[in-house]
Amino acid sequence: MGSSAPGVAGDRTASINGGGATVIDKGVDFANYFCTYAFLYHQKEMLSDRVRMDAYYNAIFENKHHFRGKAVLDVGTGSGILAIWSAQAGARKVYAVEATKMSEHARELVKANNLQDVVEVIEGSMEDITLPEKVDVIISEWMGYFLLRESMFDSVISARDRWLKPTGVMYPSHARMWMAPIRSGLVDQKKSDYEGSMNDWLCFVNETKNYYGVDMSVLTKPFSEEQRKYYLQTSLWNNLHPHQVVGTAAIIKEIDCLTATVDDICEVRSNFSSSILIENTRLCGFGGWFDVHFRGRSDNPAQKEIELTTAPSIDSSTHWGQQVFLLHPPFRTSEGDDVNVSFLMNRSKENHRLMEVDLGCEIRQSSGKLLPLIKNKFYIE
Repeated sequence: MGSSAPGVAGDRTASINGGGATVIDKGVDFANYFCTYAFLYHQKEMLSDRVRMDAYYNAIFENKHHFRGKAVLDVGTGSGILAIWSAQAGARKVYAVEATKMSEHARELVKANNLQDVVEVIEGSMEDITLPEKVDVIISEWMGYFLLRESMFDSVISARDRWLKPTGVMYPSHARMWMAPIRSGLVDQKKSDYEGSMNDWLCFVNETKNYYGVDMSVLTKPFSEEQRKYYLQTSLWNNLHPHQVVGTAAIIKEIDCLTATVDDICEVRSNFSSSILIENTRLCGFGGWFDVHFRGRSDNPAQKEIELTTAPSIDSSTHWGQQVFLLHPPFRTSEGDDVNVSFLMNRSKENHRLMEVDLGCEIRQSSGKLLPLIKNKFYIE
């Protein structure tokens, strides 16, 4: 969840026109996505995330040299908190761009903090607005669930390519995606939920035939597919305990925010291996999370590098949590077993802000025995 919604570069979704370019219905996109960020309750959820807030606060105020006397662009300003901090850190001018009516609240907040002479709140899509100058810093909290859900980074890339000076700095500057094998009781719960749903359907089919004389059984297969997608193939938001991670974590994607293109993030493909670290446990699936870093750039580095991580933690969970991809059925594994994974994540053709994942998993036991390859389809919705 980004700090808010700035408008997404290229707006890739919905339909393909005759020339092959992708076209989006901006009205539908606003109804499905942008409008959520126009509510203060949603902003409050993000502003109450101490890990998120502390990381951005420390990144700005521990690195005032990047802001003092500089022009700053806040992409998707939301309540305006990052723009206000940038001004308090000494920015000469801050352009705070917001696509929703949250801009009105941001403007009021800026004025209440006596920064209206520095911070200019601009309501509009990042792709449509025009600034009077290039900026020294682009700051944005663009990260969605499992980093790339919501596709908000597209707008940051558009802003960077249009408005960042050649010597400019990105806040954050780098991002990484991680995955690791996990154990979770949710795998049993979701299987039970699916089976309960199918039992209920079969009772419904039987009663409809007996009472009303209509045989509905022809719809059993599509109903099963629908319920399987909902209960067994949709990735879950979860706050994992570190003890639920049963194998070594692997980086599946690294992003340099200064150079990444939209093509670089439309597809995430990774083949990685993980070693099981716990004796006699269940491999129930995989957990995914991300971290971002505020490093500045090589020729203008941060004086103090700050990390924001959404990794499983005992005492510092975030509103992003982790994405969980459950395996049905789970596998019994032992310490020393190797798990080889093929991971492919693409944007949904129906909604470019959602993701589809193809995940293959092969386990080589410490004895040398290779278990059959498993292939799964997941949806990040």
